[in-house]
Amino acid sequence: MYLANFGEFWVNKMDIRTGECGIIEAGTTLIDACHGAAVDSGWWTDIKTGESLIGKRNVGETLCLIHSEISEAMEGHRKNLNDDKLPHRKMIEVELADALIRIFDLAGALNLDVAGAIDEKLEYNASRPDHKIENRKLDGGKKY
Repeated sequence: MYLANFGEFWVNKMDIRTGECGIIEAGTTLIDACHGAAVDSGWWTDIKTGESLIGKRNVGETLCLIHSEISEAMEGHRKNLNDDKLPHRKMIEVELADALIRIFDLAGALNLDVAGAIDEKLEYNASRPDHKIENRKLDGGKKY
C-alpha cells in the first residue's frame, strides 16, 4: 500500500506512538521474528563451542553481509532475473527481503530500536525542504 500524501499524513497524524499507524509495532514484530529465526537457526551460536555470539559477533562483518544482499538485489535488477530459490519472485524482491531480514536480525541482537528510528526518521523526512519535489527540481537539488 502506498500513501500518496505521506508528508500530509505525518503532519496530520494524531500520535504514531499510540499505535494508530502501527509502524513501531510492525517494526518490533519484524525484529522479533527475524532475530528469533536467526537465533533458532544457530546463526548467533558458535558452532564449535555452542556459546552464544550475541554481543560478540563482528558488527562490521554483519553490516557487510547486509551490503552483499543489496549488491545481489542490484545484480538481479540489472539483469532482470528471477530468484534462484524462489523462482516465482524477482531476484531484487527476494534480495531486498534478505537485506531486511539481516537488518532486523542485527537490530534484535544489538537491542536497537530500529522501529522507533524508522518512525522518527519518516516524520523528520516528511518536513525536510530538500525532500520536496519543487526543491529537488532546482539547480543543486537532490536528483535521487
